[in-house]
Amino acid sequence: MPKPVVAIPADFRAFDGNVWHATPHQYVRAAVEGSGVMTFLVPALESGNDADEILDRVDGVLVSGSRTNVHPSLYGQEETEGHGPFDPGRDATSLPLIRRALERGVPLLAICRGIQELNVALGGTLANEIQDLPGISDHRKPDVPDLDIAYGIRQNVVVKEGSCLASVLGAGEVQVNSLHRQAISKAAPRLAVEAVAEDGTIEAVSVIDAKAFAVGVQWHPEYWVGKDAPSSTLFRAFGDAVREYAAAKRKS
Repeated sequence: MPKPVVAIPADFRAFDGNVWHATPHQYVRAAVEGSGVMTFLVPALESGNDADEILDRVDGVLVSGSRTNVHPSLYGQEETEGHGPFDPGRDATSLPLIRRALERGVPLLAICRGIQELNVALGGTLANEIQDLPGISDHRKPDVPDLDIAYGIRQNVVVKEGSCLASVLGAGEVQVNSLHRQAISKAAPRLAVEAVAEDGTIEAVSVIDAKAFAVGVQWHPEYWVGKDAPSSTLFRAFGDAVREYAAAKRKS
C-alpha cells in the first residue's frame, strides 16, 4: 500500500542572490519519520497555485512555521515595520489551501506561523510583539547558536479538559517549546481554544465541527519528534488521520 502524501506550503526565500521555494528540514523530517507519510512541497506563489488541484493529489496538509509573518492587511490592520518580515507568496498559498482543506475534510496540522495562518484564514486576528503587552511573558526564541537549547522544552501549557488535543495528549499541563513574538489575539469564530500558556496566551486551537483532524499549535513539536513523547504523539495522531483519509479516498 503506498504511503499517503502530505502537502507542506513552502516559503519564498533569497539565498546568495537566488530565490528559492524552501521549507525547514525539521518539518519534513517530522512528517516522514513521525507521521509515516511522504511530503510534497507547494511553491509559495502569489498566483498560479490551485488549492483544489493540489488537494486532489494529497492526503493531508502540514502548515509549517517560518521566519516571516502573515501580512496584517489580511486581518484588518495597518502594516508597520514591527509586523514584518513578510512573505506574500506564502500568504497567497497557505490561506486558500487551509480554507479548502477544511471544506473538503483533508487532515490539517498547523504549527507556529501555521496556527496564525489558520486563525487569519478563518477570520481571526493576531497580536504583534506580545512580549511588550502587560502581563505577557517573553515567548521569543533565545538568541543562542545551539538549536537544541533554542528549541528546548521549557514552557508549560494547559490542555483543556474535553478538547480535541486532550484526546491526543491528555488534559492538564504539558511542557512545550513555544517560540514566537506574535500570537492569536481574537480567535476566529470556528476555532476552539485547546491550550493556553500560563500567561493566557493561546497555544493551541482546533477547528469546530471539522470533518477531519484539524489542529493548530503555537509551539514546535516537529523539532523533538522521536525524542519527546508529546511531540511524537501529536505527529503520530496526524499521520493516523492522514492514513484514514487516504484509505477512505481510495474506497470512494
